Amino acid sequence: MPAKEFHIESELQKHHFRVAIFGSARVKPEDPLYQGVYSLAKEIGKMGADVVTGGGPGFMEAASLGHTAGDTKNRAHSIGINISLPFEQKPNAGLEYVDTHQLFSSRLDEFMLLSHVAIIMPGGVGTCLEFFYAWQLLQVKHICYLPLILVGKGWRKLIEWVIDNPLKDNYLSAHDLHPIVLVDDWHQALRVIEQAKKHFDLGMDPSTHNWQQYGKKMKKLANIIERLEEKGA
Repeated sequence: MPAKEFHIESELQKHHFRVAIFGSARVKPEDPLYQGVYSLAKEIGKMGADVVTGGGPGFMEAASLGHTAGDTKNRAHSIGINISLPFEQKPNAGLEYVDTHQLFSSRLDEFMLLSHVAIIMPGGVGTCLEFFYAWQLLQVKHICYLPLILVGKGWRKLIEWVIDNPLKDNYLSAHDLHPIVLVDDWHQALRVIEQAKKHFDLGMDPSTHNWQQYGKKMKKLANIIERLEEKGA
């Protein structure tokens, strides 16, 4: 069944816990990392949480298909925030909802509005962009706290570089590293997600939702945020 058109205004009215999964579009189904993301997303689906991806192939496909397999009671959604590229990135077969952007900037903003956790799998320039964009918004408190879960030993080397260079030279503070969680595999990532969801289910203050905090800074969404607040969403 083709994915339905995604409408962010109606989605933001729902009290859903959402996990963003970023990572390479080039990884293949036979790769153990692909299979790991499939298994992780399957567990996310079982817990009734949404998964949000870039909507394309690779890790995005693994997450969408895994989530569909796990969400047997159809309590949650697999959402694809797609990007229009010269080499067309077609929505993968596991998506329930899809929204296609012309610009990476507006696409990343939508990720930030929707997500409560971000999983960063191995990837290239696009994945690094997604990671650093989210980290920047957390550093300047444009969005409320969310865990940035970096999966795999390759990311450890990047964070070690950050500690040995920008941090050592006082270009950022140790506090800026607090949102970052380094894990070796999807099993460890799942434990962090479970803890974050438990906090969410206990009753997160609606004023800390990113669609309220960050959305007000986006002129395009200002009217939508105002209408949602009037409805008490």
